Amino acid sequence: MASAASPVASRIKPGVASLRAGEGYSFLLRRLHSLTGIVPIGAFLLEHFISNAEAFKGAQAYGEQVKFLNSLPFVVGLELFFIWIPILYHGLYGVYIWYQGETNVAAYPWQGNWLYTSQRWTGIIALVYMVQHTYYLRFTGVHLPTHPMQSFAKVQGEFQNPWMIAFYAVGIIAASWHFSYGLWLFAAKWGITTGEKARRRFGYLCLALALGLVSIGAASMYGFLSRPYQPSDSNAASESIVMR
Repeated sequence: MASAASPVASRIKPGVASLRAGEGYSFLLRRLHSLTGIVPIGAFLLEHFISNAEAFKGAQAYGEQVKFLNSLPFVVGLELFFIWIPILYHGLYGVYIWYQGETNVAAYPWQGNWLYTSQRWTGIIALVYMVQHTYYLRFTGVHLPTHPMQSFAKVQGEFQNPWMIAFYAVGIIAASWHFSYGLWLFAAKWGITTGEKARRRFGYLCLALALGLVSIGAASMYGFLSRPYQPSDSNAASESIVMR
């Protein structure tokens, strides 16, 4: 006896079902978010830490380093396309991922959950730190691209506030951890470290990188704090206001 066709089977359309809105792009956006965290943002972060370490040598060395960076050809285009746009995308999409995620360390206090939570919160802290740091150094007071030798004094001026010293310290620690653990995640997600043993070994390297970056940042801060205070040149500040 011929059996009747299943009503469920009759409603199934042949072929591959279309993607829901956002599902197809979500994978690409997350991969781009992961990639920009390493290149170019990670590369810029390493360069920034190394350049700031010149403060340990004093005002002259730090000013010369700032002068050199601002003398690079096409520096505005390099900053726009290889620093600010990637940071803007990585930061905003990171906030979106953070908003969509759920913290469950109280219910599941596993190591992975704590690392996930720390990665999200250090990202938010690092983003706030970069916004404040960029605004103060680039858009207030002395215009450093025009007067690079005033850069040491400008940072020293901000360090006259103890709260800003603490803010810088927290920002450096957050940025160091966020990048280093992000590098570990990048290697795992992109199939660079395969297997538990490889990921564990690379995790030790990333931890050493985080501690190294914190140490470099601490040395930079010590350079600003250990030198006698040098007020910014009032003439340079007045000239900068007129230029704006």
